[in-house]
Amino acid sequence: MKNSRIAVLALAVAAAGGAFVLANSPKADPVEVAPAPPPPPAPTADVLVTARDIPVGTVLGDGELAWQAWPKTGIAPGMIVKADNPTVLTDIKGSIARANFFQGEPIHREKLIKGAGSGYMSAILPSGKRAVAINIDSQGATSAGGFIKPNDRVDVIRTFQDEKASQSANGASGAASYLSETLLRDVRVLAIGQNVQDSNGQPVVVGSNATLELDPQQAETVVLAQRVGQLSLTLRSLLDANKSEPAIVNGGGVAVVRFGFYDGGSR
Repeated sequence: MKNSRIAVLALAVAAAGGAFVLANSPKADPVEVAPAPPPPPAPTADVLVTARDIPVGTVLGDGELAWQAWPKTGIAPGMIVKADNPTVLTDIKGSIARANFFQGEPIHREKLIKGAGSGYMSAILPSGKRAVAINIDSQGATSAGGFIKPNDRVDVIRTFQDEKASQSANGASGAASYLSETLLRDVRVLAIGQNVQDSNGQPVVVGSNATLELDPQQAETVVLAQRVGQLSLTLRSLLDANKSEPAIVNGGGVAVVRFGFYDGGSR
């Protein structure tokens, strides 16, 4: 056998032996990397929240409130913290909700009022305001087609017969002359009939009166106007909420529209 063949055979045997040794040698254990420790939990405090949805006007009892852990960094001014108010459940029990609450919403004292011995409407009425009911058409003719709901903003318009104008313009014909005037702008509707809440976005005009939130001067204007004419409500856009306008037109006199034309003066 030639030397070259012997050399090739020797290399093949050596390679086979090396492969056999590598295949049968014990495998090294995989290196385990320790997981990073979890971050420490954020410090929390117990905050008073609603245990269920609470409609406006609800008298708060044991089933409406609960304590819930809240991150301390997320506690806003006005939230009720248990550590600072250990007797708060006893203090606010029997209070009336002045606004709607959703389940899990933090309680704020300014949205509650103690109405012991008083009616619901007087309990939710802001300080300095008056609740005044006006007659409306339950079919919607004087209430924007029935789409005015509690907490909407409206203007109040009075329509009445001008007896002097009717006599001078029409003589013996007996045809009536009517005037219209905007009494108040941007007033809040407290209730329609006996409803004090929205009804899932549906019209809620089911009564013959609307209760408005007015200041004392506005209340006098409306009560007097209702004695001598028909009052109607016109619904305002939500986009007008922040516009500055006088609440009483011409200081309680009124801008008169005569047959569709602006008369410009107060009477």
